[in-house]
Amino acid sequence: MQTRSANLAVVMQFAKWPEAGRVKTRLMPELGEQGALEAHIILSLAVLNQLSASDCEVRFFWDRDLPAAPLAASPIIERIEALGLKQGIQRGKVLGERMETALAQGLAEFPKALIVGSDCPSVDAGYVHQALEALDRADVVLGPSDDGGYVLIGARTHLAGMLADVSWGTDRALADTLRRLEAVGLSCEQLPPRWDVDEPGDWQRFTREFPAYRSPA
Repeated sequence: MQTRSANLAVVMQFAKWPEAGRVKTRLMPELGEQGALEAHIILSLAVLNQLSASDCEVRFFWDRDLPAAPLAASPIIERIEALGLKQGIQRGKVLGERMETALAQGLAEFPKALIVGSDCPSVDAGYVHQALEALDRADVVLGPSDDGGYVLIGARTHLAGMLADVSWGTDRALADTLRRLEAVGLSCEQLPPRWDVDEPGDWQRFTREFPAYRSPA
């Protein structure tokens, strides 16, 4: 039997396909290309496990269509299949378009929809529930990160262009998003900040706080 939250919300995990040289590039100086690839796989699995501990519907979205899944994706795909989760492909030219499309698709089936990136292991089930509670009061919820972006976005309504004109991948992403939401007339609530894994120091923090996950050599 599904729980109340499973009926109310979908949580969508965004991830890049694990390919050497295309993922966690800022970790390469410390871990090397292969180590950064392994770190990406480990982080993706950690986030997947965190989200699956919530009582929500969880779905996994890869960054683009490929003729065949990379061999390195096998551990992630096996875990997705073991959990019985649906997989999909992100649609759109830029991150804002991809997130808008996913939120619209999620809201077509559920009253609330959330997106979390695969480098955000600090987003746990409790944080997901905080986001859902915030959506009882606001149209959009954001979970700020320490670097000026955000680890989570959720919505109970969708407007075309609500995430346009945002400087993705910069320290202005959160501020730009807040300005854009205000411009289109959507209310927003922010959660307490959390951290994601971009730089070597973030990876070191992850290995300290999540010792159950093997660190690449």
